[in-house]
Amino acid sequence: MKKLNNPFVVYGYKGAEYFCDRVSETEKIIKGLSNERNITLIAPRRIGKTGLIHHVFAKIHESQPDVCCIYFDILSTKTLEQFVQLMARNVLGRLDSPTHSLDIVKNQEEQSLHRIFEYLKLSGKRCYIAIDEFQQITKYSEADTEALLRSFIQFVPNVYFIFAGSKQHMMSDMFLSPERPLYQGAQIVNITEINERVYYGFASGMFSERGQQLPESVFHYIYNKVEGQTWYVQAILNRIYSNQQETITDIDVDVAIQELIDEEEVAFENYYQSLTANQAALLLAIAKEVNVKSPMAQSFISKYKLPALSSIKAALASLTDSQFIYQYNGGYIVYDRFFGMWLRERID
Repeated sequence: MKKLNNPFVVYGYKGAEYFCDRVSETEKIIKGLSNERNITLIAPRRIGKTGLIHHVFAKIHESQPDVCCIYFDILSTKTLEQFVQLMARNVLGRLDSPTHSLDIVKNQEEQSLHRIFEYLKLSGKRCYIAIDEFQQITKYSEADTEALLRSFIQFVPNVYFIFAGSKQHMMSDMFLSPERPLYQGAQIVNITEINERVYYGFASGMFSERGQQLPESVFHYIYNKVEGQTWYVQAILNRIYSNQQETITDIDVDVAIQELIDEEEVAFENYYQSLTANQAALLLAIAKEVNVKSPMAQSFISKYKLPALSSIKAALASLTDSQFIYQYNGGYIVYDRFFGMWLRERID
C-alpha cells in the first residue's frame, strides 16, 4: 500500500500501520466472535469505535480470508423499513452472486428480514456483521424491533454480530436489562481513551520518520486539551504534521487548534443559533465549567444566572438527546471539544 501523505488519519480506516493501539480490545472482539459470541461495543462518538471495527475486520481477513465481514451504520435510519433496506443493500450479494436481489415491500418488513436471514443461513458461510449506532433501533415507531431482531439472530448459526453504539446508557439498557429482548445476547466491550504513553509512542514515531520532533510535554498538552478523545487528538496531530515545524511547541498546538476552530465557526454559530434561550444558556455554562458534576446544583444555577430548575431539566434532556452534551467522567461536558472551546472564547 502507498504511504499516506499524512499518517494521522481523521476519517476512515487506512490500515494497521496508521492505527494506534487497541490491541487488547481487538483481541477480545476477535476471540469473542471466533467463539460464537455476539459483541456489544460501547463507546462515545469520536473515540475510535468505527475504526476499531474496521481494524478487527482487517485482522480477521488476514487470518481467515473465507470469513465475510460486513459493516453498516444505521444512524440515518428512522424506521424499520429503512433498516431492512439498508441491511439488504449491504448483505445481499456478498455471499453469492451480486445479481441476487430482494424487493422490500412496505408493511412486510418482518418477511423481508426473514428472507435476509434465510439468505445468510443458507449460504453456510461464516459471517460477521457490524451494525454501527445500533441504539437507533429504539427510536423506530415499531415497538417490537428488538424482539424481532432477536428472533432471527438466535437461529442463524453461521452469523455473529457486533452491535456498536455511542449512547452508552441506551446500549447498556438494551443488553444489560433483564426485561429487554437482547438481554445477555452479547459480550460487552467498552472502549475508552487510548493510553497517553502508548499514544505518544505512536505519534512521536510518525513525526520522527519525517525528521520532526514531538516532545512528550507537548503531546501531553494536546492530550489534556481534549481529554484524550481520539478524533480530536488525531485532528490536532494531522494539522501540526501538515504545518511541518521541525520541533513542535505548545504555541504550534494552539495555532493548529485555532485553525481548526476557525474552519468550523460558521457551523458552530449555526448550532448555537438553533438552540432555545434556555438551552443556549445551559450549554454555555457547561462549556465555561468544562465538566459539570451537578447541573441542578443551586450554586451552578446562581453562578451562571440560569432559569428555573424545571427549565434546566428540560434543556439538559434536550441537549443530551441531541448530543450537544454528554456524560463523561462523572459530569456533563460539551460533546464537541472544539465547539466547547469556541463557546468559551467567543460567547460572553
